[in-house]
Amino acid sequence: MTTINTTAETVLTPLFINSNALLDHWQGHRRLTRRVIEAFPEDKLFNYSVGGMRPFAGLISEITSMSGPGVKGIATDEWTTINEMDHHTGKTEVNSKEALLKEWDRITDEINTYWAQIPEEKFQEVVLAFGQYEGEAYGIILYFIDNEIHHRAQATVYLRSLGIEPPAFWNRD
Repeated sequence: MTTINTTAETVLTPLFINSNALLDHWQGHRRLTRRVIEAFPEDKLFNYSVGGMRPFAGLISEITSMSGPGVKGIATDEWTTINEMDHHTGKTEVNSKEALLKEWDRITDEINTYWAQIPEEKFQEVVLAFGQYEGEAYGIILYFIDNEIHHRAQATVYLRSLGIEPPAFWNRD
């Protein structure tokens, strides 16, 4: 709900989507991105790129270092800084497809755990994500989703260039 103050009364305006529906939507995208990771040949996951873009494992590192810690930051007001994120430090223990999928699943669990701790009104509050990006919490979350879709689309180009049919973009089951 959005609170609108007037001189006479306070009016609550419902959001167009509740937080559980937003999480379900995002988790559908995460299931699809996981299938794209699974479809990617392991020997290309960490070193194949097109047109100077980063390898898919690097794109996944960006997604995972933002999404789980981002939801945790919204829930707890404890934020990782940009300079501490794996995709900025280059430090990662992930060096195989199996490890990448395990990290993906761990982040999915982290999202679910901290999402349940976010009060509904918190989604409307302005936060300073990662000590750098200011915006309403729901807008920050929409950025996480958009960023994932963007990088999954890059991976789709990679898969097609390798002669592999990517998972259907519309199937988020």
